Amino acid sequence: MAPCHLAIVGAGPRGVGVLERISANAAELLGPGGLVVHLVDPFPPGPGRIWRYEQSPLLRMNSMTEDVTMFTDESVRMAGPVRPGPSLAEWADQLRGGALRHEVAEDLRDELDSLLSTSFPTRRLQSEYLAWVYRRVLDELPEGIEVVEHRARAVRIEEGRVHLEDGGSVPADLVLLTVGHLDADPDAAAAGLLEYAEQHGLAYYPAGYTADIDYSAIPPGEHVLVRGFGLAFVDLMLLLTEGRGGRFTERDGGLAYTPSGREPVLHVGSRRGVPYHSKPGYRLRGEPLQLPKFFDAAAIEALPDGPLEFFTDVWPLVAKEIAWGYYSELFTGHPERVRLGFPEFSTRFAETPWDSEEMHGLVGEAVPAEEDRLDLNRLDRPLAGERFEDAEHFGKHLRAYVEADLARRADPAYSADLGGFMALLSVYHHLPALAQSGKLDAISQVSDVDGWFHGFFSFYASGPPPRRLQELLALEQAGVVSFAGAELRVTAERGRFVATTSSFPGELEARTLVEARLPNASVGLASDELIRSLRDSGELTEELVLDQPSGRISTRMTDARLLRPDGTPHERWFSLGPHTSARSAAAFTRPRINALSLRQNDAVAREILNSARACR
Repeated sequence: MAPCHLAIVGAGPRGVGVLERISANAAELLGPGGLVVHLVDPFPPGPGRIWRYEQSPLLRMNSMTEDVTMFTDESVRMAGPVRPGPSLAEWADQLRGGALRHEVAEDLRDELDSLLSTSFPTRRLQSEYLAWVYRRVLDELPEGIEVVEHRARAVRIEEGRVHLEDGGSVPADLVLLTVGHLDADPDAAAAGLLEYAEQHGLAYYPAGYTADIDYSAIPPGEHVLVRGFGLAFVDLMLLLTEGRGGRFTERDGGLAYTPSGREPVLHVGSRRGVPYHSKPGYRLRGEPLQLPKFFDAAAIEALPDGPLEFFTDVWPLVAKEIAWGYYSELFTGHPERVRLGFPEFSTRFAETPWDSEEMHGLVGEAVPAEEDRLDLNRLDRPLAGERFEDAEHFGKHLRAYVEADLARRADPAYSADLGGFMALLSVYHHLPALAQSGKLDAISQVSDVDGWFHGFFSFYASGPPPRRLQELLALEQAGVVSFAGAELRVTAERGRFVATTSSFPGELEARTLVEARLPNASVGLASDELIRSLRDSGELTEELVLDQPSGRISTRMTDARLLRPDGTPHERWFSLGPHTSARSAAAFTRPRINALSLRQNDAVAREILNSARACR
């Protein structure tokens, strides 16, 4: 009996994660004909494009080694079997101890030898972990499954074959797209700025993945406007400073930066006007958090039928969940700083509506220090209502803000912040169920949840390692970076890019503008030839949330099958990733948290195996 052929387009962590689940479930579900899996990707299987070894050694993960795994564990609620494996930290320990055999690149030996469970590793080291994971998956493949690698880009799918950019093709009875982030052509606003730049001899860099963009044409000393203060900016900052020969050195009280003379001057601003919060450098000190408490599957099911507004109907539950995590840690980890016992506080907290006078009264009664009270509005907009005399005074304020953030995220006395962080992660894992329920108003889903909440989550919980903010301060002190303020607005006029801000009066002018962010999800603007081909042929469409376009690839939530424009599911084509209807996180999963991405991988693998039995 001839085997079934599955093409996995995208052989990065998600594609290999599904392959591992196919292998794990094969004993139960694989048909007698067997399965040939074609991994289609121009980049190495395992790391894929984003985590490939061939990138700057300066770039690091924003996750600790102990918080990164590719394997299922006893916490994952799924139909398939658990196949445990080492987290990144455990893998490093086992390599050093000789329990595992893997040849790590020579220039990573020092990092591996000094790696701690709380280290933020380089992306190159993560690449080695992912390459090892892939080889382990291959070694554990059961009889009946064959894997074939195709180091080429897929460009279209026709008549049961995936056609490749190099002119070849592979058979594909079944297709799984794990394409990760959707690269996009410039939208109308960006296209207008590109045209203006071309007409006036300026340089404009639209949104994109920083490690893939060539910034070498930016000359030394050039004043550059940068929109975006998140992780993409952090990468840009390093590539244009230390990446051009500058040096950071330790000194009392922080870092100092010695310029090479090849750096541009970066004027960075954003909507908030501040960088993402530093990752916490401590662990919880109190009793184990009881999460979720107020925002879980039962709470979502109990919401009335829609259309609901996120901020009116859902945010009170979400905010209360975050506050529950925060105050649970404050009361049990630092009881000397509160006036009530946790049992009394938790009972009254549970009974009190969020953001009510009673809630504010309870917190005021129980938590005497203002700095120990959670203020989500202030967290979200730390510069709201602030106006400074000039750029110099604003710069001093922002420097003090960053220093305070670093101090707070390094001091276990403030481990309540980590409690809020963990609760926010819990909320994030339950949001796909809210989207699936269809209860939210379409505009609220797209704007408030996919837009604002995702941004708030990234700002609070997905920031850089502390070292990166220390480097930011050193660069600002050296005059290589300046802070452009909040509500940054850039126009093209007078033959320049001109920026204004709500933080201080005046204008900033520059000949170069960089968008330091990933492009928004957009099937309509997708630059990938395969996605465009499937879109134009009607085999793939953009998700509509009650007739509102979300930008994401439309998939059926229950099994990740691609949906056609008429809403019918494709029998044999699937897609997983952050820019699909499933809205799974792009970040790696932590061990022992019943991770959504691992559950999705298992469910789709089982669907693929069931389909493979009937594909002939």
